[in-house]
Amino acid sequence: MKREQGSTIFLKGVVFLMGIAVLALCIFGLPGIANEAAEHYPELVYLPVLIVVYAAAIPFFFALHQTLKLLNYIDKNKAFSDSSVKALKNIKNCAITISILYVAVMPLLYLMAQEDDAPGIVALGLVFIFASIVIAVFAAVLQKLLKNAIDIKSENDLTI
Repeated sequence: MKREQGSTIFLKGVVFLMGIAVLALCIFGLPGIANEAAEHYPELVYLPVLIVVYAAAIPFFFALHQTLKLLNYIDKNKAFSDSSVKALKNIKNCAITISILYVAVMPLLYLMAQEDDAPGIVALGLVFIFASIVIAVFAAVLQKLLKNAIDIKSENDLTI
């Protein structure tokens, strides 16, 4: 096993563990939180928030899948390919989608925080928004750098 493959195996394991943790939260944690929220907020303010959290899980898992594909491209020495650029573009789009979903639900989180006097709810929503934005910007920068490197490589191949 090469040293590079060892680091990608570690990263694949981390991505897999992240997926398992979020899946467990979606299956076991969120229904319990929803039951408790139903008691505190009988006017159904929590329901759109719960729907958005589950909806945000879809692009999250798609982004994890694209990350695994990107790590496989690195293992196969195909990191400088259009497939890698496409995977980064998909990761960027997923991060933007997650951020938009949480921005859309922020007014409801604010209402919940006002009623319960718990500003941590709003802070948690902001963490998800800003983390997604950071991932989207990072993926966009990597996508642009990779595309430029591929263009330079193809130009050099034509020259030689």
